[in-house]
Amino acid sequence: MCGICGVSFRNEKVSEILIKTMCDKITHRGPDEAGYFAHGNFGMGMRRLSIIDLSTGSQPIFNENHSMAIVFNGEIYNFQSIREDLRLKGHKFYTNTDTEAIIHAYEEYGEKSPEKLNGMFAYSIFNKKRKSVFLARDRVGIKPLYYYWDGKTFAFGSEIKTILEVPGIDRTIDMEALNHFLTFEYISSPESIFKKIRKLPPGHWLLFENGQITTHQYWQIPFTEDFKTEDEAKEELRALLSDSVHLRLISDVPLGAFLSGGIDSSTIVGLMAERMNRPVKSFSIGFEDSSYNELEYARMVAAAFKTEHKEFVIRPDAVSMVEKLIYHLDEPFGDFSIFPTYLVSKMARDYVTVILSGDGGDELFGGYDTYLADKMARAYRQIPGFVRKGLVEPFARALPPTSKKKGLINKIKRFTEGAAYPDDLQHVRWMIFLSETDRAALFRPDHLENFRDGSTFGFMHRHFKNAKTEDRLNQQSFVDINTYLVDDILVKVDRMSMATSLEARVPFLDHRVVEFSFKVPGNLKIKNGETKYILKETMRDLLPEKILTRDKQGFSIPIKNWIRKELKPMMLDILAPEKINRENFFNVTYINRLVDAHLKGKENHSHRLWALMMFEWWYDLYGRKS
Repeated sequence: MCGICGVSFRNEKVSEILIKTMCDKITHRGPDEAGYFAHGNFGMGMRRLSIIDLSTGSQPIFNENHSMAIVFNGEIYNFQSIREDLRLKGHKFYTNTDTEAIIHAYEEYGEKSPEKLNGMFAYSIFNKKRKSVFLARDRVGIKPLYYYWDGKTFAFGSEIKTILEVPGIDRTIDMEALNHFLTFEYISSPESIFKKIRKLPPGHWLLFENGQITTHQYWQIPFTEDFKTEDEAKEELRALLSDSVHLRLISDVPLGAFLSGGIDSSTIVGLMAERMNRPVKSFSIGFEDSSYNELEYARMVAAAFKTEHKEFVIRPDAVSMVEKLIYHLDEPFGDFSIFPTYLVSKMARDYVTVILSGDGGDELFGGYDTYLADKMARAYRQIPGFVRKGLVEPFARALPPTSKKKGLINKIKRFTEGAAYPDDLQHVRWMIFLSETDRAALFRPDHLENFRDGSTFGFMHRHFKNAKTEDRLNQQSFVDINTYLVDDILVKVDRMSMATSLEARVPFLDHRVVEFSFKVPGNLKIKNGETKYILKETMRDLLPEKILTRDKQGFSIPIKNWIRKELKPMMLDILAPEKINRENFFNVTYINRLVDAHLKGKENHSHRLWALMMFEWWYDLYGRKS
């Protein structure tokens, strides 16, 4: 696991000093060593966290005649079989690293080489003869990769902060991206908060050559739907997940697992226990608020598999770390669960260097409440409109929110709010936190002119259009994998684990498991209202019954309660009227209304308020130089 970066100037040479400066910004991603390469007007570098081949794995790595060089972030789990195939074709290897397998695969297969890899990766290969740069990102987007091009300077990096070290980078804020952030709490690929900095989308490669950028999608989810029987599906899924976990146990350093006590993390821990000849090291986060605390279930799984279990209880003062975490995020990011993710990573890093997590299970196998809400909404739509709008919705709005994580009242309010959006947004309706009306009230009039009609939901509609299946749930899974998973969940896990120099691996997102999940019809993912039915049935002989039958909680924190109490001064300070007015993005009157209603307990505006707070913190750290 590493961090990578690079830059190419049109009219000047690149110094190794600049590459070192860029690398220094991501030392947390690779504290063990650094490597730099400069050749004419191009240079690249990396920071390394040593996981495999601790003695000979230094980067950059070259091919036999040094005509190509590579820097690489990630892990390739099938690198040994790739090495053997390439050795038979005449390639010579000088290390035992997966990195060297990639550069020889590129020599042999060119732009088709990423298709040969099973793993999580982002890498750059420089070809001295062609003076070209080839970038590639793994199929699902587990590893990040950003790039910048303004006609004179081409730059790339694992994190935006490396690119910002290059002199002359245009930091103009992308107002469409800001709109998307405040609506969904994350910024969707290929956008970033800066207009000229883009994300290389998952499953894509990029070629920079002769002052031109070419991008190509080398992988997309296939909709084969050649499903046979439920028993055959369970057998194949069990074999795939077991093998995926086995591959991710390859490491020359200690490893463990995040354990929430949910079906996904419990599955990973159970499969690890089957494969390992020593106890699994498991790590959990809890809360003082009982409606958020899942430690009971984590302890149950830990006991069942006799893990070496560690846990930590998070308190409101954890949010004092916000500036530190925003530094690692580089962009505004609204997901509350960055705090428990960072803290469980920090705790785990005291014991291990590699961690396995259960991320991806919800998207692949129908685990989210939003999927159930969409099913319910179709029945709700049968109620006459005058009843819904005249009675049900006013009644729901009048209910005061409760302090519980979910609860019946909170569910009613959230359901009716989402159901008011157009049906073509399907489950996404319950992932929206800023309506068109709220947007018009929030932004200053001069900024509203920047938003194109329909642009807020345009990227969601494009992904729905690209989901080549009639199965509604699989359409929704496809959209989530291409949006929420890659640009929220995986961003959170990568940045928060890397902030502590911990490598996170995600067995559910082995591309073979992803492809298999789209063979399974939606009615076996959610059956009779039970989410993740096929996964639970597959793991029924492995996991405790209480884990299989418990309600899904989700990984979150009681931020709505904290900003009414312990964090109230922090909120009032960061959203102070004079500060908002000075920056000229937002309408102070509207923000004051949100704050007042939330503090009085009339409404739960925590998502809107927290997103605004995160933007203001980010702007203080990164945006004022724009």
